[in-house]
Amino acid sequence: MKKFWKWKNQTQNSPTERVLTLNGTIAEESWFDDDITPQLFKDELNSGTGDITVWINSPGGDCVAAAQIYNMLMDYKGNVTVKIDGIAASAASVIAMAGTEVLMSPVSTMMIHNPATVAMGDHNEMQKAIEMLNEVKESIINAYEIKTGLSRAKLSHLMDSETWMNANKAVELGFADGIIARENPNTEPDEDEDEEDEDEEEKDKNNPCENSVLFSRKAVNTALKNKLVKHYSKNVSRNTGTDITDLEKRLNLLKP
Repeated sequence: MKKFWKWKNQTQNSPTERVLTLNGTIAEESWFDDDITPQLFKDELNSGTGDITVWINSPGGDCVAAAQIYNMLMDYKGNVTVKIDGIAASAASVIAMAGTEVLMSPVSTMMIHNPATVAMGDHNEMQKAIEMLNEVKESIINAYEIKTGLSRAKLSHLMDSETWMNANKAVELGFADGIIARENPNTEPDEDEDEEDEDEEEKDKNNPCENSVLFSRKAVNTALKNKLVKHYSKNVSRNTGTDITDLEKRLNLLKP
């Protein structure tokens, strides 16, 4: 049966609970304003104590940096509630697995896929790159396996397929614990509705990947290219020269 958590404003949280936001690309070093680095996250994490809520909206990024943040959260002494309000894709999905509870907005998504890199050289260098990627994939599967309890073969297949999951599918497969719902104290759960939910879940079990959505990396790459163009266009000085038409007019004035 699906679990629903109430959607509360941050001001309604416990006074001892802190809210951290992971909103942007995960990177070892900061290149853009919305980059999240392990050092930046560590500074925020260690700025206080007590239970924390981490809101995630990230397309992913550097898997090593994500592993560092994952380890920080796993080692944190208080409870860690992860709430995904937009997207937790690629490396960001690994960080989400560190939550004591992982909750997703009903309109959020999670994506898992194989790690990727850029390599150059002869066949020996290519083979080293392949072996490195295989080991990185195994380390990522470790995090998914601990959270979901799914077999490594199943998780490997989902990564090979570049699997996108809506909130319901993420809960079903164990990547999330529940869906955040609007708080309505006047509404009591209806027994008939619970039975219908159980029937629907039984149908979904017959085809566990039916609601998964598969996409290529093209959309993510396009978004990154647009981001790069926007960044550099702001920093490249504009041409301050004189228009050729104006130059011709000035030259004509100098003619006898």
